[in-house]
Amino acid sequence: MTSEHRSSKPVDILLVEDNPGDVRLTKEALNDGQIANTLHVVKDGVDALDFLFQRNDYADAPRPDLVLLDLNLPRKNGDEVLGELHEDPDLRFIPVIVLTSSEAEMDIVKSYKLCANGYLTKPVDPNEFIDMILELERFWLSIVRLPTDTDPD
Repeated sequence: MTSEHRSSKPVDILLVEDNPGDVRLTKEALNDGQIANTLHVVKDGVDALDFLFQRNDYADAPRPDLVLLDLNLPRKNGDEVLGELHEDPDLRFIPVIVLTSSEAEMDIVKSYKLCANGYLTKPVDPNEFIDMILELERFWLSIVRLPTDTDPD
C-alpha cells in the first residue's frame, strides 16, 4: 500500500471483537487518529471468516487492509481464524494483529506460529488502550509498507 493509495481512500480495518467496551474504545481511538479509516466490526470468528472470504451476509465486504483480532471469541476462536487465513494464498497477505487480554506465553507463541503479524495485550486502563490503538494505527497504516498486489508474477 503506497501513501498515494492511502490518501485516495479510507483504510478498511476489520475488528474482530465480542466485548462492546473494547469495540467502543477502538472506534473512539480510530476516530481520533490521523488516518482516514472505515472500521468494520464482527463479534465472532465465524463472522470474521465470512467477512474475509466474502460469504453469506458479507458477500459485498471490502478486503480489509488490517485485521485486529481478539483470541477469545465465540463460535470460532482467534487461533482458528488465524489458521484459516494463513492457509489461504490471497488472505495470508492481510496483516493480522492479535489484540487480546491474554498475556500467556503459550498464546503469544501460538499466534506467531499461526503467522500473526503482531501480538498486543489490551491495557486495562481505557486511556492506555486508546494510546495503544493510536500507536498501532500510526505504525501499521503510516510507517509499514503493505503489498497492494499479492500476485506480482
